[in-house]
Amino acid sequence: MDAIIILGAAVWADGPSPTLRRRTLHAARLWHNGAAPQVIPCGGLGQHGPTEAEVMRQLLISEGVHDDQIILEDQSKNTLENLRNAKHLLSGDRVLIVTDHYHGPRAAMVARHFGLQATILSPSLKGTHLPTQLRNYLREAGAIPAYALRLRVM
Repeated sequence: MDAIIILGAAVWADGPSPTLRRRTLHAARLWHNGAAPQVIPCGGLGQHGPTEAEVMRQLLISEGVHDDQIILEDQSKNTLENLRNAKHLLSGDRVLIVTDHYHGPRAAMVARHFGLQATILSPSLKGTHLPTQLRNYLREAGAIPAYALRLRVM
């Protein structure tokens, strides 16, 4: 694999959201296990700063990932932008994409659209807020066909 791409999630006023933290820690474990040489955290500035990518970079470093192996993609606002922008930072096209299970099918669809050979890896949802997870699965039910249409006209 050429890189581990971490898809963005919210930064809260008091720091990383549980989703952002869970994804980033999973990516750090993958990096330590030799899954890929580089990590690309994705995500621009949301409601609270710093950018999602910068917060992930800080978490990755705190978990022992070498700073020179982290390439920030800090301009994107959604899954499509995450992967389009990350593609331009890659030296190849074989990637591991870290995102939550409910988001995996949409991420895989977008990755294929951009010519990436992607494997989706998701952290455990154990201990997560069940109503939030249910809401996320329902959101994806609408987002997948919307993205399919959007990608078709690109």
